[in-house]
This record gives sequence, C-alpha cells and structure tokens, in this order.
Amino acid sequence: MLQHFQPRNKARVLVVGDVILDRYVYGVSERISPEAPVPVVKVTATEERPGGAANVAMNVKSLGVDVQLLGITGMDAAAATLEQQLAGAGIRCDFVAQSGLPTITKVRVISQHQQLLRLDYESEHLHSGLLLSRFLQLLPGSACVVLSDYAKGSLDGVQDLIGQATVAGVAVLVDPKGTDFSRYRGATLLTPNQREFEAVVGKCRDEGELEARGRALCRDLRLQALLITRGERGMTLIEGGQGATLHLRARSHEVFDVTGAGDTVIGVTAAGLASGYGLAQAVEFANAAAGIVVEKLGTAAISLAELNRALASTIPAARRVLEADQVAGIVQAARDVGERIVMTNGCFDLLHPGHVEYLEQARRLGDRLLVAVNSDASAARLKGQGRPINPLASRMRMLAALACVDWVTSFDADTPAELVARLRPDVLVKGGDYRIEQVAGAQTVQGYGGKVEVLPFLPGHSTTNMVAAIIAGTRK
Repeated sequence: MLQHFQPRNKARVLVVGDVILDRYVYGVSERISPEAPVPVVKVTATEERPGGAANVAMNVKSLGVDVQLLGITGMDAAAATLEQQLAGAGIRCDFVAQSGLPTITKVRVISQHQQLLRLDYESEHLHSGLLLSRFLQLLPGSACVVLSDYAKGSLDGVQDLIGQATVAGVAVLVDPKGTDFSRYRGATLLTPNQREFEAVVGKCRDEGELEARGRALCRDLRLQALLITRGERGMTLIEGGQGATLHLRARSHEVFDVTGAGDTVIGVTAAGLASGYGLAQAVEFANAAAGIVVEKLGTAAISLAELNRALASTIPAARRVLEADQVAGIVQAARDVGERIVMTNGCFDLLHPGHVEYLEQARRLGDRLLVAVNSDASAARLKGQGRPINPLASRMRMLAALACVDWVTSFDADTPAELVARLRPDVLVKGGDYRIEQVAGAQTVQGYGGKVEVLPFLPGHSTTNMVAAIIAGTRK
C-alpha cells in the first residue's frame, strides 16, 4: 500500500485531445412550464470548468506535475475562457484555433443537485491534421503522452501521434472512445471503462473471462497494458505478455457524480509515471483519486493534499509506526509538496477520549499529524514508578489506529526538543495547562517561523485518575 505521492521535479506530461468547456447552470425548479411539460429553472448561478482533455491536464497539474495541453478550439469566447482558466492553473496551452467552428462546450442545467438537461455545442469538422506538426515540436522532453479521445474529431489522426511517440521512446496513455480500438494499436496503456471494453470484446461473465479477453486484446493491439475502470467494482490492470493482473477495490464512500472520473484516472496515472513510479503504483494512486473525485459534482481535479490524505487513511496502522530516521524522510517529502506538518508528543499510556479529542483538534491545524511518544524509560522518568502501564509498542500501535494520526514515532530523551529541531514541524502542539514558553521545542519552532499551540484536554479524563480507579477497584 502506497503512503505518499511525491511529484518529480521537472517532469512533464503532454496531453492531446478533445478540449471541452463544461458550463454548469444552477437553479431552483419549483414549477412546470405552461408552454410545455418541462420544468422551469430559475437560474441562480453559472460556473465554467475545463473539461475533456483540459480536465485531464488539470488533474496532472493539481498533483504538482508540469503539463502541456494541445487541442483544437474555435475563435470564440469559450476558447478565451478555457485558456484563461488553464493559464491561471499554471497549464501551458497550445490551442489550434479554427475559424467558423465553435469550441466544444457542454452546458448542464442542474437543480437540487440533479442534472435536468445537457446542451452540446460542437462541430464534426475539426481538422485534426493541424495537431501533428505542433505535437512533434512539443514531444521532446515529455515524460509521457496522454491522448484524451471524446470522439469529437481532434484525434482522428491518433495513429500518427502514437507512432511518433513510440519512435521517440515516450509512453502513450489513451482514454479511448468507440468500438474500434484498433486505431490505438501500439499504445502503452489503454484505459476504457468496463462498458466500453465489453462493447469491443463481448460481455464478460466473471473476472477470469475479463482477464483472458483483456490479455487477448493486449496481444492483438500490441498494448503493454490495459486498465479497465469498473465503477463500484474498482479497477483491473492487465499487463501484457506474462505480466501480472491487479484488481483494485473501489475506494469511494458515496458516488455523487461520475462526470470526468475517467479524466482523473488517466491524468493521475500519467502524473505517477512521469514522477518515476511503476505502472502498478501509478494505478494505485489513480484508484485512490477516483474514489475522491466521484464524491464531487461535475468535472473536477483533486489536489495533492486530498490524494495523500486518502492514501494515508487506508494505510494499515502498523505501517504508520516509524523509526525517527524513516519519519524524517516522509515528513520532508510531505513538506516539499506544500503540506502543513503538525507535531505533538506525550506518553499516551492509557488512551482515553480526552486524548482522542485533543489529537483530532491538533490534526485540524494542518495536513498531517505526527505523534512522538515517550519511550518506556522516558515515560518512567517522567511519570514515576510503575509507569508506563502499557509498553511503547502497544502505545504506538493504539495511536496509529486513530484516523486523525498520520505517523507515530518515539523518543528516548526526557523531552522531544531534539526531535522537534530535526523534524521542523510547521505547528507544534501540546495539550494541557501549559504556557507556550514551557513547551519543549517551542523556541526552536518559533525561531524558524513556525507556530506553537496549547490545546486544553477534555475535562473529566485523565490517565492518572483511571489508574487510581483501577487500583481502588482491586482493593474492594
């Protein structure tokens, strides 16, 4: 199980395909029109987002990976809106503008979180041949290429693009459309959903048949791998030849809207490959990302912090317990991608609701929470004879099982001051009746511009009182 996504510096993904502007019209529908049996929507807001290949680019960029977008637009306001939004996100756009044709636009009318109607503005006469010369100029320096096909015409010359990328030794990931997958022959990875896959190979009765037909398709089309997205059943990655098959369970808790989920899957997979991860690892990242994006309305990109929180929440508790040397590298990696690190410490001998409330409050102060725990010798010096009751391994294991805790480590000194200086958290938190100047490591944290917070414990909960009550109970 992966613990953290870290983008590689200077990696670049080239996204090519059908660029779309998604426009959302929100309103209230409380009556039927007297002119026809249709709802009347009183418009309250309008929102525009990059869609299609542009949404793929947004998903790559949101994970901190550089991206170049190539596509065809009209010479209209929709193209200007797309370019402005993408440039604002730090995406370099290379649009081939055609006069007399509209930029592909999808207008969705939404009321009470339900889509009532969709209007499509598009043309069937895009001149895809105009993309090849620009593609050849942009290909050098690209870690991988994503071809986002929405069957709007931009990728009619897709074989030329795949061939040129193959000659250059650049991996090609394709989100396909239609039932003629032969046009994608030679691609590195194809990412159809199960409905699209079965429209090509026939209905699959079980996972064995799905895998067999997937392997046959890889052979026929000379694909290195096939990633089939399967909705609530997760994803299946089939690597060609004698490669392994990987079944990943879906991670979403509630499917709100699947619009653009395929864009997220291929975009995150590309970002993972460009950052140096293997294909199976990149697909694990994509599976976690898909579980996040289907809980959002409309086309959306997930942030690096969202992805890493989702990854951390599914890591077995035992793997969140780390040696100081291990945690230093992980903390630095999280900091490098802009995450805010919160650190706290304590003995946590008998875990109780006061501890949990305090740790949940601490977690809300940043993106990641690290808990440093006194070793058995350190706890004995601090608490006195007979303490700790639970050994260090047990105390750390209990803390690691809490959803609000990302990492747990230990220290043997009387205070964590040395560990604080080494890890340099953005926020140092202590619970109880302390003044900030009394918190071990506070001066160090404030010295490099960090924050120190003191949070109150939940009244009525105390390890000391629990121990006293247990002892009193045994004497009755």
